[in-house]
Amino acid sequence: MDRVHHAALDLLETLGIGDAPPALRDIVLPKGCYINDHDRLCFPRGLMEDIIANAARSFVVHARGARAGRDDIECSGSKVYFATSGTAVTTFEPECRTYRSSTLGDIYDFTRLTDRLDNIHMVGDTVVPTDIQDDFEHDVNVPFAMMAGTEKPLCFAFRSAASIRPAIEMFDTVLGGEGRFANEPFAIFGGCPIVSPLRFGLENLQVMMETSRLGLTSDLAVAPQSGATAPAPLAGILAQVIAETLSCLAVVNLIRPGCPMAFAAWPFITDLRTGSFTGGSGEEALLSAAAVQMGRYYDLPNSVAAGMTDSKIPDAQHGYEKGISLALAAMAGANRVCEAGGMMGSLMGCSFESLVIDNEILGMVLRATRGIEVSDDTLSLDVIKESVIDPGHFLGHGQTLGYIETEYLYPELSDRSPSATWEQAGSRDLYERSREIVKDILASHRPMYIGKSAERAIRARFPIRLPAMS
Repeated sequence: MDRVHHAALDLLETLGIGDAPPALRDIVLPKGCYINDHDRLCFPRGLMEDIIANAARSFVVHARGARAGRDDIECSGSKVYFATSGTAVTTFEPECRTYRSSTLGDIYDFTRLTDRLDNIHMVGDTVVPTDIQDDFEHDVNVPFAMMAGTEKPLCFAFRSAASIRPAIEMFDTVLGGEGRFANEPFAIFGGCPIVSPLRFGLENLQVMMETSRLGLTSDLAVAPQSGATAPAPLAGILAQVIAETLSCLAVVNLIRPGCPMAFAAWPFITDLRTGSFTGGSGEEALLSAAAVQMGRYYDLPNSVAAGMTDSKIPDAQHGYEKGISLALAAMAGANRVCEAGGMMGSLMGCSFESLVIDNEILGMVLRATRGIEVSDDTLSLDVIKESVIDPGHFLGHGQTLGYIETEYLYPELSDRSPSATWEQAGSRDLYERSREIVKDILASHRPMYIGKSAERAIRARFPIRLPAMS
């Protein structure tokens, strides 16, 4: 990790980041950055070390309504939370096993389904509403649909920095007063401010800059691809993505010192035989966990992408690719594991059934991250001595009954019944059972977590397309 860190600082000091716009240069050049002979913005090592030392070590994203306080998430240390996200352009249709273009209605449906899945702590924009082309309409309709569907903490991407202040006006309306969102933000937002290799992407950079000016948390995704927009060796892509992510940390803190930011190094793997992205590879799982370790190295609140299967349906490939990558990211100490539910087809599609299955995988991963408590009581010496001779088992012991709920996780979707019982119930597989749960939740759970007066005010002020609830 020391070597990766020093390699990243060398890249920032000598090669720098390209395509820095004048508005950024005006801010950072007087504070110690410089332009090299290739017109690239460079960050001196000493400046970067100071920025890292003084950067925010935590941030909180609040839940709303009945979830407030109970379901807030605090990103710091090695606390682990799971979040949906992905902005897939298609949604899986289980009846015909094909993908169709995603819509705003899908965003609401994925959100209200996730509202009922306890192992997913934060809700992101899983799909792109392809039925909305205008940037401003996108930037107000996506958060509106998500606020309608859940009171869990939110994360989403804005297309334009100009949308942020009007959106905050909408958030304040939901919370019941001007300035309330700034005091208890229930969402973080951003995008991809870096276009690898080592260049700024103007639109998302502007979003990050505006977020920083307002003192809100910048949520990033810095995602170079190995062998394409980053080196092929895993250490090389790690050094580059850390440099790119550190450059964002520098911009945020040079605009507003101490402003919180998710250290979101999301290195992606390329299948070098075809040039295509592979989110489900073992190398992706390993590299994502390494990126998390670098975030922990800096003691910065971090996020990473995991659970990005290349499978097109919820099958065995879907399960093992997701299970391995989600477990490694969580065990590395990722504060926010994004793309954690529903994503299929190398992030090109999202599935309701996959979301339900992934919720169960996440429960098992959370149990693993909780670890094994070792105490006088759990070591059970007295219980072993009491039980081994007579009666020769532990089935009726008070300790067994006392730990039945706290020590063990009982899946709701996975089948543990005897084969005969499974056959009598119709020999259904995991996919079929997940479809039943999806149908039940979407048929019965159609929330509107925005108050009626706030909804009327928002609809009068903004071009909201989600139909009003009957």
